[in-house]
Amino acid sequence: MKKLLIITAILALPFTASASEFVGQLAPNFKLMSQNGAYKSLEDYKGQWLVLYFYPKNNTPGCTTEAKKFRDNYKKFKAINAEIVGVSLDDNESHKGFSKQYQLPFDILSDTSKSAAESYKVLGGFGPVQYTKRETFIIDPAGGIVYHFEKVSPSEHATNVMAKLKELQKDLG
Repeated sequence: MKKLLIITAILALPFTASASEFVGQLAPNFKLMSQNGAYKSLEDYKGQWLVLYFYPKNNTPGCTTEAKKFRDNYKKFKAINAEIVGVSLDDNESHKGFSKQYQLPFDILSDTSKSAAESYKVLGGFGPVQYTKRETFIIDPAGGIVYHFEKVSPSEHATNVMAKLKELQKDLG
């Protein structure tokens, strides 16, 4: 039984190590267009907490649920000095429609060059189809990554992020 536990722990190491790979590092910079046509970079969010969430595709069930949950809790995030930003590979026209249809009060950034997805190591796909994996990074006001969600449940994610953000703010000041 002990051998099985040790083997299981060893096999799990690469998966847990990847979660901490970014934590404690400065967040990779980006310059991407928002649904409003303005370019945004990491610097634009400095001085506040940033929830940078990557999602696969506009107007798909999970991505729509996730965006709406962030929308519904947006005022609560703003109340604790946190900004929400979504990123996918969809083009800006798609983001405009998605944001308008669901009345999203936060930036949705278009990463058609895949530069941010590559920097944050969330580029996924199979064959010619590529997308951003559903992962989220919490970035502190100084620009450091303090938490990385590798596994996300769209319906519970906003609640989980809020709880983790409050915990981090309490612990990190």
